[in-house]
Amino acid sequence: MRKYQKEHAQNFIKVLEQAHEEIRVNIDKKNYEPVLVTLVDCQEGAIALGNLIESCEGEGFVTISFLEKYCEVVYSIYQGIESGEFVDSVKIDKQLRKALVLIENSVRNDIRVRKEMVFFPYKASMWDSLESIFLAAKEDSDCDAYCVPIPYFDKNSDGSLGTMHYEGRDYPDDIEVIDWQTYHLAERKPDAIFIHNPYDGWNYVTSVHPDYYSSNLKQYTDTLVYVPYFSTAGSMGEGQKLCPAYVYADYIVVQSEKFIDFYDERIDKNKFLPFGSPKFDKIIRMCENPPMPSDDWKEQMDGKKVYFYNTSLNGMLANTDAFLDKMQYVFDTFAGRSDVCLLWRPHPLMESTLKRLRSGNLERYLKLKEYFINNCLGIYDDTPSIEGAIAQSDVYIGDAGTSVTSLFGVVGKPLFILNNNIHALPKEDDWRGEIYNPTYNIYGDNRFHVTSNNQLWYSEKNDYHYEFYMNLSDEYIGGSYYMAAVEIDGYIYVIPRNAQHLLIVKDRQIVEKLEFDNSITVRGAFSQFWYTDSYIFMIPNQYHSVVRYEIATKKISYIKELRDFQVENVDGEWRCGASIMLEEQIVFASPSKSRLAFLDMQTLKIEYVDLATQSNLGSNVIIPHHEEFWLLPISGTTITRWNSVTGEMREYSNIPEGFKCYQYPMEIEVEKYPFGWGYFVQDEGKEKLLLSPAWGNMFVLLDIESGEMQEWLPPMELQYRSSNGYFPTAGVGGFLCDSYATINGKKYAFYYVAKRKLYSFDSLHDAWEEIHVEFDREELALHTPGYGKESEWLQYCCLENAFHTLQDLLDDTIKGNAYDRNEAICAFERINASTDGRCGNRIYDFVKTR
Repeated sequence: MRKYQKEHAQNFIKVLEQAHEEIRVNIDKKNYEPVLVTLVDCQEGAIALGNLIESCEGEGFVTISFLEKYCEVVYSIYQGIESGEFVDSVKIDKQLRKALVLIENSVRNDIRVRKEMVFFPYKASMWDSLESIFLAAKEDSDCDAYCVPIPYFDKNSDGSLGTMHYEGRDYPDDIEVIDWQTYHLAERKPDAIFIHNPYDGWNYVTSVHPDYYSSNLKQYTDTLVYVPYFSTAGSMGEGQKLCPAYVYADYIVVQSEKFIDFYDERIDKNKFLPFGSPKFDKIIRMCENPPMPSDDWKEQMDGKKVYFYNTSLNGMLANTDAFLDKMQYVFDTFAGRSDVCLLWRPHPLMESTLKRLRSGNLERYLKLKEYFINNCLGIYDDTPSIEGAIAQSDVYIGDAGTSVTSLFGVVGKPLFILNNNIHALPKEDDWRGEIYNPTYNIYGDNRFHVTSNNQLWYSEKNDYHYEFYMNLSDEYIGGSYYMAAVEIDGYIYVIPRNAQHLLIVKDRQIVEKLEFDNSITVRGAFSQFWYTDSYIFMIPNQYHSVVRYEIATKKISYIKELRDFQVENVDGEWRCGASIMLEEQIVFASPSKSRLAFLDMQTLKIEYVDLATQSNLGSNVIIPHHEEFWLLPISGTTITRWNSVTGEMREYSNIPEGFKCYQYPMEIEVEKYPFGWGYFVQDEGKEKLLLSPAWGNMFVLLDIESGEMQEWLPPMELQYRSSNGYFPTAGVGGFLCDSYATINGKKYAFYYVAKRKLYSFDSLHDAWEEIHVEFDREELALHTPGYGKESEWLQYCCLENAFHTLQDLLDDTIKGNAYDRNEAICAFERINASTDGRCGNRIYDFVKTR
């Protein structure tokens, strides 16, 4: 019997007790007519209760015999009162109470409460996120578990519901499926409901049937549990921080304790169950006993190494053209090889998402799919379950931003993370794209250079000829944890980027690691830094404060107020305002308002200044010039000139014809980030401001008196986008922040990001002189990491780059560390709380007690 049914039975017994009291009172008053009516009601109620118990517990259940005896007693009393022979209230009350006590004891002791738990999946391919919980519930003899696949809809461009889909016939043969139209929530009132869709109506592409939105489900159950449909290798997207189901769910399953802090801080921490992922349960068990492949799969796999190629929605949406070019590159790399087998499994929603959000690319995708299948390039996997394909595969290749990486990782299979922008083998200097980026090397001190794989390189003569100095992390081989290094009083200070600590290095050793307070769980902790002989200021992106490190005392101070001022989420996008260091102050700009903040570096006092302009709402660059500040906008193209002494203000908006901004990598025309930096020059006897583009498509020369703006052509041909996929960039490059530093005897420096080259020059009409940045390629290859723990957001893997190509992977010539299965499994244990594959049992055992 269900809990609510037993409660109903027990409540009815109390009603009978009250009826017995009414009978006694009316007999004492010699008011016999209502007594007879009440006795009839008692008998009919007992019969109804017997029918309920029989329907739940079966015919002949012990409680029914007590109900039958109770009815006999009631009938006997009725006859006695009706004939006038039986009117002793004490005896009648005693008989009724004795018969009712037997029923009450039997209901309490003989009837066991059975749980009813219902599972509402919608995509058959996502059933693995619930299956192991369902199986644990089915194994419990005191629980009735039901798998009820629910329909879902494509969404039209206006957000309305389009075509309905139902995949109830696509589930494994051993899973009994209940028709959603026959399971009535209002009648069943299940003890627990499990769902794996958190979005309700928020998803842009699909929607489950509105009857199954979490707000509606919660009305019919004591316990609503959300289990993520995905698993992760260490990071979660912004869109997962807060979803409608989190509000109504009583519990939210997470892979381990570390993931709790990913979620919005407004969610009650008591909701989280850090038990692992049921998706891991299934893949762990299946890889221990792999199923036999189908005959056609077996024929293609026989004697070959099988590479699982995963094409994810995130990868496609990030840059659809590059994504499709990458597909072609992968197919071409595998074509004609007899030693390898490519197993391609696109995301189940790939075609519907292309149709909904990238309709212009759908035809090309379908042609690539047709090309793959018709030319027998490998196995095209569109089966409902992914686990069988993983169990049959040897290596993962594909995007990082997908849960499939974690499924391979927890069972100890190699991950080779593809770069969707790479569509060819590297040329001689393509390694520069990953190794060299001087954006953070300010003040003209370029002796130290930090690479994205957490290595420190050193130019002893400060001549841009670098040699390997040391590894900055013994744990992680990637993740871009640090942005730069500076030397102060004989110590090297390594500035964090994604890390949340400051390293102090002496004689090629880390002598101190200063951890910051209240760490965050996402990338992008810091965006910039400034330093003097006394202080280092680390400017936040996602970290909660501006951090000041006092060199003499080693004291760390946090200025949270400035982070809230300088970093904002504007229209769903995180934006950082500008900052610039003066002699005694650091100036910050709001990313959304015409407002500045002046921070005294010594006292940490802050003074705010509101600018009387509505045009420049947010600045990403501040250029100081004498007592003036020139503010370059984040949005729009209006430049603001503000005199900090007189308060005088002037705006410049006469942008040259043809100036446009394009968002990388999609090349979508936008009105954001037009300019990167600028410097003042003398031209024809006039002072002018030369602005380099950020997302803009041209250099702009501004006459500061007349306000005239015109396109300026640099003395060499420059590309405004990457030269190839090894050189990711959002623009042509930019003037280095400190334009006043002397570089190679010249006043200004320009960093050409599309080629990773550096130029120096003195004036507007000078020929630019290239500064030759040199690394020894053999030394770079010697220190390239290969396989290892990439970061806390992406566990053990190898990244595709100029030193680790897809061709190298197939030829088994990857440089650096070879794959170590034991290290890989240990790394993935950090993101899975149930390494034994019993997450589903833990979730069920917890929920059934609630």
